[in-house]
Amino acid sequence: MLTAMVTPFGPDGGVDYEAAARLATYLVEEQRHDGLVVNGTTGESPTTSDAEKQRLVRAVTEAVGDRAVVVAGAGTNDTEHSLKLAREAEAAGAHGLLVVTPYYNKPPQEGLVRHFTAVADATGLPTMLYDIPGRAGVPIESGTLARLAEHPRILAVKDAKGDLFGSSKVMAETGLVFYSGDDNLNLPWLSVGAAGFVSVVGHVVGADLHEMIDAHRAGDQARALRIHRRLLPVVTAIMTRTQGAIAVKAALNLLGLPGGGALRSPLVEASPEFAARLREDLTIGGVKVPEASIPEVDR
Repeated sequence: MLTAMVTPFGPDGGVDYEAAARLATYLVEEQRHDGLVVNGTTGESPTTSDAEKQRLVRAVTEAVGDRAVVVAGAGTNDTEHSLKLAREAEAAGAHGLLVVTPYYNKPPQEGLVRHFTAVADATGLPTMLYDIPGRAGVPIESGTLARLAEHPRILAVKDAKGDLFGSSKVMAETGLVFYSGDDNLNLPWLSVGAAGFVSVVGHVVGADLHEMIDAHRAGDQARALRIHRRLLPVVTAIMTRTQGAIAVKAALNLLGLPGGGALRSPLVEASPEFAARLREDLTIGGVKVPEASIPEVDR
């Protein structure tokens, strides 16, 4: 059970490293997280500097690195820049790397092989590939994954492609470990052999998702299905109505947890109307929202 963690910002717009450490501690101690991904898209990595990324890895690792795995996002659409971020993440204490498919420039599959191989060669850290064609513009094809699986440090895939059948074949034919990168499909991914989740909704229901994994592994599919269905309103609220970081920070604000607050442009804060509906959906999904956090909305 891992979550792609938001990056808290202070009133001055700078990264609030103390709040990041407190959020990381909450996720590990209260929400049963086995690991955290920092400097991912939910962490607003497009708008944080290299220096901020490195310091954030260090802050989170110092807070929870003895109790949870800290995976650092190091992927960009520039191979040389990705190599730099990977080395800086390793120097900051990260336990592993998350490397997204190069986005926007839409490289061919051979370009993906060379890019991912170069990043994996740059450090001694285990590497998780992030396959998300909806953002990157290109998928990591099954044949490409099979080639990359031969690398001794490319061990896992965070999948947001949603091709359960194709990925089932990759899992059957390689040693790659798959993680659901789409909260809408968490339980289906477990059913075809995924090891767990790299979640967004785990900020607020991580313990429930951990219980779902436990139930599945114990063979109690009925219990896993009950959890899946109970969390449908939470997943709908956070994953389908606006950008994920916006929704999660709104949820953290409602719950009075660290990590909410400002977002960096071009992202914007959730509207009061969104926050009011979010509160309703969280409550339906079993999340206890403090009464004092109910936003005032003209109806």
